[in-house]
Amino acid sequence: MFYAKIAFALLFFYYFDFFTLQTISKILTTKRIVITGAPGTGKTVVVKALEEQGYVCFHEVIRTMTAEAKETGTTKEIKSNPLVFVDDPMAFNTFLLEERLKHHQKAKTITEPVSFFDRGTPDVLAYMNFFNQEYGQTFIDTCKNYRYDQVFILPPWKEIYVRDNERLETFTQAQELHKHLFDTYEEFNYNPLVVPPASITDRVNFVLENLGN
Repeated sequence: MFYAKIAFALLFFYYFDFFTLQTISKILTTKRIVITGAPGTGKTVVVKALEEQGYVCFHEVIRTMTAEAKETGTTKEIKSNPLVFVDDPMAFNTFLLEERLKHHQKAKTITEPVSFFDRGTPDVLAYMNFFNQEYGQTFIDTCKNYRYDQVFILPPWKEIYVRDNERLETFTQAQELHKHLFDTYEEFNYNPLVVPPASITDRVNFVLENLGN
């Protein structure tokens, strides 16, 4: 009986510690929230506004490339959709996927409850679908295995849409991209929540008020 009590006590503390650690792990794991959308939807403005409020935000990889290009004087080669111009689209898409995966993994070191991502890994596949480009199982597996907790999508909004030297898509193309983005996230079992057209403040509030929905 004595040894049975000791065994029971050890078993109790083992499972207590196990479930306690599991609970703590869940608490300390930041929620990964994607903000996506076609070009010209105001997506990046919303992400910047969230960052100004103190939230951790991972910025669009291509915009980071643009900022670096400005420093080196090579901005003419960087466009909002460089897939049209790059010599090796597959290598470029692989680079984008890897960089967004790095963002996803870096979030493991975040202790804040929420972190926002300006586009996620499925965006790469959505754009490749739009450009009728093939991709291998590695692309699919990355999107399946490294998931986000929630996805918000900003729809095309004609009143704010502007074409310029960097944003070459027409509004019709932006609408097509929106469909590809929405469908691709759904294919990976996400339920993208549409952020309605509104002021920046209202859009940010909509995101924050609907976290977890």
